[in-house]
Amino acid sequence: MKNNEQKPDFLFDKVNYKFLLIGIAVIAIGFILMAGGGSDNPNVFNEAELFSFRRIGLAPTTVLIGFGITIYSIFKKSAK
Repeated sequence: MKNNEQKPDFLFDKVNYKFLLIGIAVIAIGFILMAGGGSDNPNVFNEAELFSFRRIGLAPTTVLIGFGITIYSIFKKSAK
């Protein structure tokens, strides 16, 4: 029996996984910002709430930034 046990070799570094988790969290925040805008009464259409800046501008931008962070975490070179 040999005592040459090797540590598992991960695909990414610890920093890459941190960026990946941050990117996933930013994407989730963007989708949370997009949620809502419905009405309890189906005969009422609230255009101001449905087409607000938060849902049309801020949320998609936040999701795209999250995807950018995630892509960066994948392409970031390791320090090794």
